[in-house]
Amino acid sequence: MRRLAFLLAPALTMIALPGASLAHTKLLSSFPAASTTVAKPTKLTLTFSEALVGQLSGIELVMTSMPGMANHAPMPIKGFKTAADGKVLTVTLPRALPAGTYDLQWHAVASDQHRVEGKFTFTVR
Repeated sequence: MRRLAFLLAPALTMIALPGASLAHTKLLSSFPAASTTVAKPTKLTLTFSEALVGQLSGIELVMTSMPGMANHAPMPIKGFKTAADGKVLTVTLPRALPAGTYDLQWHAVASDQHRVEGKFTFTVR
């Protein structure tokens, strides 16, 4: 029995290790959260499952609608700063976001060097 365990241990290790290296970072939570309504934020945060490579991670933010303007064209939001601290990506806005609906598209790179992406919408009242 010990001999069988001794022979199987290396094989099991080889099977388990590739699975660990294939795990990519995932978005665990955000502020604002997807599909929520918030009051004029000045900071956005995204928390991931792995520590981020800051210079390779970031967001794009677009205002897609504005109250009282039925034909509002999508308007990219510029001038914000992003900073990664461990698993948290913080976006500091130059001023509070005005009322409207926003699409936030994120991309994140962790130590495995694989880029993952996602998108969600939130509303500012």
